[in-house]
Amino acid sequence: MKDLSGKNAIITGASSGIGEQTAYKLARQGANIVLTSRSIQKLEEIAENIEEKYDSEAIAIETDVTREEEITRMFDKTKQEFGEVDIVVANAGLAVGDEVEEMKSEEFHKMMDVNCDGVFFTCREAIAYLKETEGNLILLGSFAGQYPRPANPVYAATKWWVRGFGLSLSAQIGNENVAVSIVNPTEVRTEFAAESGSSFAERFEEGEVTEPEDIAEAIVFAARQQKPNTVNEIDMYRRDKMEDF
Repeated sequence: MKDLSGKNAIITGASSGIGEQTAYKLARQGANIVLTSRSIQKLEEIAENIEEKYDSEAIAIETDVTREEEITRMFDKTKQEFGEVDIVVANAGLAVGDEVEEMKSEEFHKMMDVNCDGVFFTCREAIAYLKETEGNLILLGSFAGQYPRPANPVYAATKWWVRGFGLSLSAQIGNENVAVSIVNPTEVRTEFAAESGSSFAERFEEGEVTEPEDIAEAIVFAARQQKPNTVNEIDMYRRDKMEDF
């Protein structure tokens, strides 16, 4: 596995949860960090913390992953600041609504826009950069993208899309030494699902489900792979998750 010192990493959805913890853990390994989300104030706080604690540089770029022009601007700014892109973590995602019968059209489109379009726009822009560095592209999937379940079928469908896209993209660009990995968590104690009511951080006690730091460790493991190897998928499930399957 490669040393990440001096490598440059872009993380979408980096203002909290898995994205934030991934930023800290990659910085601890020596990587420079590009933090992106729509919450610029929080990103700037994280960037300041990283530069205070670690021997890494960090910048914050306000980015809406559903807007193609903002993704392009994000990569342009990264190139201006750091020159190369070695790691891209397509982490931005959300869940709103639940029951299909009652789901509002705007909730459906919001999940599709962020979870599918946002991942596509990010990956499409990333490929040329990662070909140059023989870098690593890491997508956040989900347990919901592997097994049928009653909770929020539309969210689940977006994660099935992410998984299918990532696996097929790996087949398409792997021969150009770009590694594509998918990390599939179950419930993680973050602010996820807060837009639809209580967040997972509110619903679960510490130690009851996976912590964001655990998923971040998996992402770092994937990011440290070097040619000819890659991690195809990492599934991180709480130990009793398969009880009902």
